[in-house]
Amino acid sequence: MIIDTHCHLDDESFEADLTAVLERAKDANIEKIIIPGASIKDLPKAIRISEEQKNIFFAVGVHPYHVDEMDESVLRKFAKHEKCVAVGECGLDYYRLPESGIEEYKARQKEVFIAQIKLACELKKPLIVHIRDANEDSLSILKEYEDKLVGGVLHCYNASPILLELSRTFYYGIGGVLTFKNEKKLGAILPQIPKERLLIETDAPYLTPVPYRGERNEPARTIFVRDKMSEILNLSGDEIERITTQNALKLFAI
Repeated sequence: MIIDTHCHLDDESFEADLTAVLERAKDANIEKIIIPGASIKDLPKAIRISEEQKNIFFAVGVHPYHVDEMDESVLRKFAKHEKCVAVGECGLDYYRLPESGIEEYKARQKEVFIAQIKLACELKKPLIVHIRDANEDSLSILKEYEDKLVGGVLHCYNASPILLELSRTFYYGIGGVLTFKNEKKLGAILPQIPKERLLIETDAPYLTPVPYRGERNEPARTIFVRDKMSEILNLSGDEIERITTQNALKLFAI
């Protein structure tokens, strides 16, 4: 059994064939799926999907690209839902910076990130964290609140060695990037992550693993992530499934 801990099933690319996508996931032994919160506008759709499918859950959050949507009252409202298992995805992303007002832009991202961390602490829900080109700032903020959090996951772990400092509290989401032929850093650092901190994810419809790179990603393709993890860690596929499933069940209490 595999749990896809990060899959945007509320993305418009799944509207036409969601039923077929979920059937393929079932056939691939994908037992549970978590839809992260990225845009408040998509939350109603995520909730509807989770209500219709007993093995699908969701999180409430605002992605750093959508900081202008931040409305804590909305997050609090939806966080009360019985299928809400986490806060996020939230974090810092400095990959696309504006031509001017860069420091103000970063400050706003930090403000929204910290607000969601505090919400996760208050609600005692795990935190789903997005970090891109912002390792140092993210680490500094997470270190400050680490002892108050019940746990969390560094979604799409970017292979930064300094982020391993968070392994006491955080899990590490591993997805299709691990299979990319030009990606060596993640494969090299994977054995350094405590096995009890590993999770499998797709980030579908993004980051499709080899051999389907370039196509839309979907939960059934977590098996290629499992197989690559198995190869690198010298563990059977069944053992990878057992470890990552136990980790996901523990973190998200599902």
